[in-house]
Amino acid sequence: MLEAVIFVVFPFCMAFAAISDTLSMTIANRISVVLLLTFAAVAPLTGMDWTAYGLHFAAAGLVLAATFVLFALGGMGGGDAKLLAATALWMGMGPPLLEYLVYTSLAGGALTLFILAYRSSPFAALTGHNMFLRHFASNSSGVPYGIALGIGGMIAFSDSPLVQWALGRAVGQ
Repeated sequence: MLEAVIFVVFPFCMAFAAISDTLSMTIANRISVVLLLTFAAVAPLTGMDWTAYGLHFAAAGLVLAATFVLFALGGMGGGDAKLLAATALWMGMGPPLLEYLVYTSLAGGALTLFILAYRSSPFAALTGHNMFLRHFASNSSGVPYGIALGIGGMIAFSDSPLVQWALGRAVGQ
């Protein structure tokens, strides 16, 4: 049962955040709260020691501090900052967090280039009224970075400590 929670909650939240950001340019606080509360409840039940548990929260705190600065400077949305920190909580202080940040940056860069090319193409005028593409077509909209956060999170998720624990249990180790 615990394995199912690990395999379902994080991917669902990341997909929901990406879709929500695409449609409304917002990421609801409840997504970050669900990620935080689920990790806080599940991680101790996996046998994670308290030092590692604390380091996961430290990673989230560091990421939140850095993204808060970016938010204050206007370089990032508040929902993006909170989701990044909640995702960092699941990754912990180590290689999975670095993977997440790199994959998210690459996906964000590719997404931004795609949106800039799309906005300057004739397709933007033709498809700009579509509910999924309207923010991509609008020059007054930013970049729905929740898409990049979702992609980076889903790629790095398999290396996260909780997934590694759940996979070990699933194969009987």
